[in-house]
Amino acid sequence: MIDTGALLERHLGGFRRLPRWLRHCTTALMRRLIHEREINDFLARHRETRGLAFVEQVLDYFRFGYAVSSRERENIPVFGRVLIVANHPLGALDGLALLRLVADVRSDVRIVASSILAQIEPLQPCLLPLDNLNRRGYRRSLAAIEAALDREEAVIVFPAGEVSRACPRGIRDRRWQAGVLHLARRTNAPLLPLHVGGRNSWLFYALAALRDGIGTLLLPHEMFRQRDRQLRVRIGDLLPLERLARGGLRSEATLKLLRKHVYRLGQGRKGLFRGEAAIAHTESRQALREALREARRLGETKDGKQILLVEGPPHGVVLREIGRLREIAFRRVGEGTGRRRDLDAFDDYYRHLLVWDDRDLEIAGAYRLGEAGAILDAHGPDGFYAATLFHLETAPWDELRHGLELGRSFVQPRYWGRRSLDYLWQGLGAYLRHHPQVRWLFGPVSLSAALPLRARELVVSYYRHYYGDPEEGVRPRAPSCSPMPDGWRRSGCSTVAIATRTFAACVNSWRRWG
Repeated sequence: MIDTGALLERHLGGFRRLPRWLRHCTTALMRRLIHEREINDFLARHRETRGLAFVEQVLDYFRFGYAVSSRERENIPVFGRVLIVANHPLGALDGLALLRLVADVRSDVRIVASSILAQIEPLQPCLLPLDNLNRRGYRRSLAAIEAALDREEAVIVFPAGEVSRACPRGIRDRRWQAGVLHLARRTNAPLLPLHVGGRNSWLFYALAALRDGIGTLLLPHEMFRQRDRQLRVRIGDLLPLERLARGGLRSEATLKLLRKHVYRLGQGRKGLFRGEAAIAHTESRQALREALREARRLGETKDGKQILLVEGPPHGVVLREIGRLREIAFRRVGEGTGRRRDLDAFDDYYRHLLVWDDRDLEIAGAYRLGEAGAILDAHGPDGFYAATLFHLETAPWDELRHGLELGRSFVQPRYWGRRSLDYLWQGLGAYLRHHPQVRWLFGPVSLSAALPLRARELVVSYYRHYYGDPEEGVRPRAPSCSPMPDGWRRSGCSTVAIATRTFAACVNSWRRWG
């Protein structure tokens, strides 16, 4: 419950030294401004409601909402750690509105809030209280925020740490605190910039200019003035940490640019940082399951996953989900297109081998398959995905016509370490059993830039030395300039050779599989 007298004593130094009659009159006036009775009545009526359900009750009570475009709403990541940074124009309702906005996309969201707001017990499940009163409490607060991000939650923070004030340029946040960048760096969390429209009354700004404590006490009154109003929210592109670090700017300069970036969003202008599109939201599970009923079933794994082959132009929902999961998997290892889905023109006429988890209604992983003969007849050599990376005009097509191009394989991260890659290879074996005319498997392989340079050079030089094409029937469009490392035969290439022989053995076993 709200106790106005206690709030005055806490936020107005010297209040207890005032004459009793003046304290009484001031408390009575502030009770009306704070709406103590209305707030306490509301808290009493909803004492059993907690968390996001309580947030919804508050917004419904004030008939308060937000407006955001459906396109920008999809910039909110569906999963994974993210630090959401926004300006703070109102004081309470803007934070609750953002909680509801993000919770409509994902439920694992919390907001960094002042210790005053944290005293409202029904809100506590949604809050990460920030204790600025002492160093030990502040460290505990930061540790709790870092722990939430380490659990892959979404955390909303107002870097100004206080409500916006009036200034010559309009209603703006004061200086943003550097803690938001420290949090992002310590947890490797991307930032999602939001701009929130809205403003308080001129009375609030005038009194807050006289003394910050008075402005804080007026915030409940300002909240009641926001009845039947709607905030305009603009959501920018996701900002990976490395995008903010470019240019070698110091934290203070980066923070100023980030603040300016947010206000440019509110003006409908292009931001100062180049972001990347958030990965598309998940497709309907039931629609995906229904669409996959048309897929050809090649087999089933011991733990009940289905190995499916999607032939012909894939159903839209299936292809969109494949593209979404590809982007998730490749971004996780430092790659990805930076688009909402990783799709290209080849997906329309290639086949797709899937591992389908019917219990969780998830595509665990996929391979893209291209039958060389059919692609040559319909599109010529340029119809292969490999043609985007290699010159294939002089390739030995008389033999490769009986081949199968493999590529764009992925396992979505939640299935890493759960034999999903083995299941995809099992699916390839099943495909080869049903297509005995396939004699060759070929296709490009990516080496992530996250691998050490020496490791990449070692792999490239090994294959160039032992498996290079002396007649150069297939030439890379961007040849590797990796030198032959000194002593590379003694520095681990036996492992590569073993892996190559193992892969060849797998190919032979695929032909016999069944």
